[in-house]
Amino acid sequence: MRRTGSSGRVAVLVGLALLASAPAWAAGLEFYQTVNREEVGSEDTFLLTIVTVDAPPDAKVKPPSSDDFEVLNSSRSSQRSVSWSGGGPANIQDITKYVLVMRANRAGRLTIPPAEMTAGGRTYRTDSVQLSVKTGRMGPPAGQAQGGRQQQRLPDPFANFPSRLPDPFTEESEDEPTIPRGDSDLFLRASLDRDSVVVGEQVTLSLYIYSRVDLNSVDAVTMPKLEGFWTEEVESPTQLSGEQKVVDGVPYRAYLLRRRAIFPVKAGTLSISPAEADITTGFLFAGHRVHRVSNGLKVKVAPLPPGAPPGMSNANVGSWRLSMDVSQTQVELGQPVTVKVILEGVGNVKNVTPPKLTGPSALKIYDPTTSDKVSPQRNRVQGRRVVEYLVMPQRTGTFTLPALEFPFFDVRKGGYEVARTDPVTLTVEQGAGGPTPTPTSPTHVADAANEQKNVLTTGGLRPVRYQARFVAPAEAPWKRGFFVPVAMAPLGLLFGVALFGGLRGRLATRTQGDQGKQQAKAARKRLAEAEKLQAGGDVGAFYGEVEKALHGFLGARLGGPVSGLTREVIAERMTAASVAPERRAQVLYVLEACDFGRYGGGGDAAARQKVMDAAAAAMEGWA
Repeated sequence: MRRTGSSGRVAVLVGLALLASAPAWAAGLEFYQTVNREEVGSEDTFLLTIVTVDAPPDAKVKPPSSDDFEVLNSSRSSQRSVSWSGGGPANIQDITKYVLVMRANRAGRLTIPPAEMTAGGRTYRTDSVQLSVKTGRMGPPAGQAQGGRQQQRLPDPFANFPSRLPDPFTEESEDEPTIPRGDSDLFLRASLDRDSVVVGEQVTLSLYIYSRVDLNSVDAVTMPKLEGFWTEEVESPTQLSGEQKVVDGVPYRAYLLRRRAIFPVKAGTLSISPAEADITTGFLFAGHRVHRVSNGLKVKVAPLPPGAPPGMSNANVGSWRLSMDVSQTQVELGQPVTVKVILEGVGNVKNVTPPKLTGPSALKIYDPTTSDKVSPQRNRVQGRRVVEYLVMPQRTGTFTLPALEFPFFDVRKGGYEVARTDPVTLTVEQGAGGPTPTPTSPTHVADAANEQKNVLTTGGLRPVRYQARFVAPAEAPWKRGFFVPVAMAPLGLLFGVALFGGLRGRLATRTQGDQGKQQAKAARKRLAEAEKLQAGGDVGAFYGEVEKALHGFLGARLGGPVSGLTREVIAERMTAASVAPERRAQVLYVLEACDFGRYGGGGDAAARQKVMDAAAAAMEGWA
């Protein structure tokens, strides 16, 4: 007993000696570590907070280290706490916090080792922390936002109203990115604003760089292969412009590389392959080039619900309006009418097909030209598609262009709708000049010339009249000197008149032929002038000059002007003149092409050259 008591007294004395030798700051020292959650997923992050209270200025804290965990980010903060109690002196505490954003490297029951602090030549250790890690991602703890800050939400006063439906045309937030293992300082991330849609509905794909280092440039970007999607570029910045974002509690600078609208064209689960980028970090000669690969994505695409109108395309999804714009409803025969079918709204503008314009046979409708204007707003693709037709009346009267219909699936209403136009009535009147009467054929002209020749020849004859007197001749008349000239005079006169008439008929025929040749030569010259306008900006002037040149050539070859005649009358005139079918087809093709070129946009340089070649071929080798 005495020995035990003696030993106890010795231990107490040793303890008192140690306390007496300890520094004054050790009396209030606190050192511990905590985690913000005890159960996490292997893809989740959590916060480890190491706290020191009243540690000396030279204290050095060493965070715990283990192969089971990786540290994504760390920060340090200090504060001073002052409190009073019972009217005594103030209690002052210096508190320092070390916050580590960590992630587990494997699943299981893991242990975070103690943290260490060295101060005054002594080493202090915290307790270890037990953590349960499950495979996958569990998300942030309940009632807590990313980064450990409390998430506060105001109540929604309209939450209980059954008529409140989500608006698919409002911008949806993109899913939160995850920090990849091994590339936590710089990684590439692809995201979707939604991953469950119907066929033809827009999904917005965004590609970001998340970086905690300085970026110099992005050298190359390879976007994902989008098989099964129709794509439309929405945003493609030319300069790097970052914004601050916090990912799993870690601050990053996020740089948008590309943003595209994608429209699924078939149902099923469609995969989007990863994107790739070559990125240079640092500045000047200290730059370092790295290659990063993004995550892959999947989109669940449901088919359109039953009840679709017959023949409706899967691209007809969105919100659409249909209209028809007519340049004039009262027109003279031979003058064109421009009809624009306009489809505008929200959806896949460049892949929708407006209804085709139809009309009676009296209205010839040429192949249309299509123009698009896309103007994305809030990452939604919207705009208008205009299909422009050239309508050429073939005869006078009143004709009706029927109403058009465009069926589509309205995502906002969740049902099928039909956009319609009203029918349009066109009144075609006879022009002021009217068609020129068919001129006399070359055969009739020749007959008239011959008739005129006969009249002149007959009118030029004078009968020979000689009155004889019966007297006793002194000498036989045939022996006299004037007998032969007088006897031959009628024959000579007849021969001279016949020769004169023949020469005059030939001269008249040659003059008419020379005139036709001169007109044909002038037409070819005019075609050469049109060739000079081919490369110019005035397309209408080029086609007008080609048409005038061909009209002049036809007038010379067919024996009369053809300006103002319809295509059918010109074809009949060429058939009557025994023009070859191939040449007739060339002539009609050039005339129709000139009409379309003058009033329908003109086409490209290749189309103009084709018309020029056809016109030249129609004029060559004419029989």
